[in-house]
Amino acid sequence: VQLQASGGGSVQAGGSLRLSCTASERTFLIHQLGWFRQAPGKEREFVGSISWSDDIPKYADSVKGRFTLFREKGQNMVHLQMDGLKLDDTAVYYCAAQTRFASDYGSWGQGTQVTVSS
Repeated sequence: VQLQASGGGSVQAGGSLRLSCTASERTFLIHQLGWFRQAPGKEREFVGSISWSDDIPKYADSVKGRFTLFREKGQNMVHLQMDGLKLDDTAVYYCAAQTRFASDYGSWGQGTQVTVSS
């Protein structure tokens, strides 16, 4: 599975951004697609994930109610809509795929920078 992330950029606090992740190659193997982020000096953290079969999303508590994960209908593309952005959301964001029978996320896209300023 190959993943291509896009979107990101700079925005003021309270603003919105949308990240996208396009999957290709053997997408039938995907079980769920997740988003993670890593801020400078911090460990990578889970942001959210969406089930590939039924499009059910899950969110980290830190983004619940502000971020929305949804899949483009009929396409191998997932969007992470980020609203109400906070300074703490500044990080490099990565999308990753967990395939069937895998215990963890094994395919990763390149990171995309999100910077939230005051």
